[in-house]
Amino acid sequence: MEFSAQQQRASDWFNALRDQIVAAFEGLEAEAGSDARFEVTPTSRDSGGGGRMSVLRRGRVFEKVGVNVSTVWGSLGERAQRSMAARGVPGMAEDPRFWASGISLVAHMQNPHTPAVHMNTRMFWTPHAWWFGGGADLNPCIEYPEDTAHFHATLQAACDAHAADYYAKFKAWADEYFFVPHRGRARGVGGIFYDDLNTGDWEADFAFTQDVGRAFLPAFLPVTQARLGTPAAEADREAQLRHRGLYAEYNLVYDRGTKFGLESGHNAEAVLMSLPPIAKWE
Repeated sequence: MEFSAQQQRASDWFNALRDQIVAAFEGLEAEAGSDARFEVTPTSRDSGGGGRMSVLRRGRVFEKVGVNVSTVWGSLGERAQRSMAARGVPGMAEDPRFWASGISLVAHMQNPHTPAVHMNTRMFWTPHAWWFGGGADLNPCIEYPEDTAHFHATLQAACDAHAADYYAKFKAWADEYFFVPHRGRARGVGGIFYDDLNTGDWEADFAFTQDVGRAFLPAFLPVTQARLGTPAAEADREAQLRHRGLYAEYNLVYDRGTKFGLESGHNAEAVLMSLPPIAKWE
């Protein structure tokens, strides 16, 4: 498929962000005295496109972290078409072509005092519409209020550089989106989430999406570095494993990206990369 100039710029950006984050995470492992590295696997989609699945396992900092990037295209199946129509995208039944590119990251940590984290940004295109989406949220099993405050403040600064109402709006959206209805509780301490962002100004919306991606490392790395040496008791590990069970339930039942990836025929291992390596339930 021949990309438009905008599509190529978006795809290139997500790949560049992926490289920055992978390098930073491997640097964290090296600082901790670990030689753990990402295993990189090409992914493909039969009807068009693919990407890179990068997973680091059993490090001293990360128990499992995945950083995936992909650019895919083709025609949406009937179920995905109905999903798009429900979100207000017109004309999908007549012309179901789509193009999508993005980065998705989930980190599950070794030390229960260091929070799990999720981040993704993406661009989606159909012949009828385009939009950006993404966000980041922090998922501690043992919350430190100062860590939560730092994470949110960094994301707020990225939002405030673009619109005065973005942070409040996208924080509220994250609070709603990352809520687990069948458990009656939030998945973590939130962050920001946005989807279907199309103000009519592609450059402005792309610039905002880039700044969300750029804010991730400054939001997350200081929180992680502050907690790496915190002693962890057996009860802390138990709390971590049970929180991971909540995380897995959310991603399998509610997460839009998981649903879309499986419905559109993308590599299942890449789609399910977000699942924790070990979790626990009652």
